Amino acid sequence: MTSAFLPFKETLSPPHTRTHQNPMSSTKVELEVPHHTAAAFKRQKHHHCHNENNDQSLLPGLPDDIAQICLSLVHPSILYSVCHSWRRLIYSPSFPPFLSIYALCVSKKAADQASNHSTSVEFSCFEPLSCKWLSLPPPPLQFLFHHPSFISRKLPIQSVSVSGNLVLVAATTDQFLPALSRPLIFNPLFQRWTYGPPFAAPRRWCVAGASRSVVYVASGIGSHYNTELARSVEKWDLKNINNNDFRSPLGIERSWKWEKMGGLKDGKFSRESIDAIGWRGKLCMVNVKGDAAKEGKIYDVKTDAWSEMPEGMLVGWRGPAASMDEETIYVVDESKGVLRKYDSDRDMWVEIVVDDRLKGAHQTVAGGGKVCVLFGNGGGFVVMDVVAQAPKLWVVDTPAGFEAVSIHILPRMSHTVH
Repeated sequence: MTSAFLPFKETLSPPHTRTHQNPMSSTKVELEVPHHTAAAFKRQKHHHCHNENNDQSLLPGLPDDIAQICLSLVHPSILYSVCHSWRRLIYSPSFPPFLSIYALCVSKKAADQASNHSTSVEFSCFEPLSCKWLSLPPPPLQFLFHHPSFISRKLPIQSVSVSGNLVLVAATTDQFLPALSRPLIFNPLFQRWTYGPPFAAPRRWCVAGASRSVVYVASGIGSHYNTELARSVEKWDLKNINNNDFRSPLGIERSWKWEKMGGLKDGKFSRESIDAIGWRGKLCMVNVKGDAAKEGKIYDVKTDAWSEMPEGMLVGWRGPAASMDEETIYVVDESKGVLRKYDSDRDMWVEIVVDDRLKGAHQTVAGGGKVCVLFGNGGGFVVMDVVAQAPKLWVVDTPAGFEAVSIHILPRMSHTVH
């Protein structure tokens, strides 16, 4: 089971935060360990970890497999702070992974100058225990974010998170063609990229989303606009995503395939990149970003049927949205800087946090009791603990010299701790 985000300790909030819950905010992220638990483990630290350079059992007197079961019940932030052998354990593939934040980043210099546009995209992971950014292995393909002929225009690179994996579904080549004939998947535990099954029709500027273990793409355009493609929908079930296929780099599971589903009635969702938000067995989406007039649709993944979005949901959908465990939808009103959650019983949005830094929000993701909102300039993101009685906020900066294009919440990467 994937654990929730690790607890953080925030410093004093700046005066421009405005919320009736009085949330805290900070650009400094520190781990917070419960005092009584930390003290108990500190008393054991010298006894268990007096010589970390030598091989040692995880818990003296117990076989390592039994010790690992015991230690899996302890919060990773505590294990990280006690000794080196436990620190190695929590990053091993066999230990239940905690959640981290993954970002698709572009070089600020390349973004400003539109130079080296085909090699400026990088993938990174913010590791909350060490508070450091780690680089992911580069994908087997390069992606275009700026075109030299249209410097001011950003070309979307669309991705979704599903079953603990990052899936890239759409991008654009320098010839303005779909860059992906089949999706690319990154598995954090194996730290490998692999290819998915070929699309029935490669596309860009499309709808992309996931519900449970299934990825959906809809609408969009291919090499040119086509009405049939702009109305089409296809899905890919990743039910075997975490099996041995990732042990072979760029391997393809033969049972993977895209299935054609019931189409849209028109091509209104092919004008820009659109996020389909998984919510209670449905996918919710709007065809225009921001607070402009828009059309909203809901797709029922079980019945393969489309319906209109409820009026209250549509009226309040004024910025990037995300769902927590596909149960609660959060949206940021990007013009007012307000985070709200949807109340389906009353068909209305309930205010959670008001903060100036949410204005101009580019993307929202949710997981582990936290909502993360990417700044409009890509320079960082706000993390909000929305399950706390008084929601707390803190800020994480992107890697030096880079701006984030998109973010995801996924299990931490497995790696060796030296």
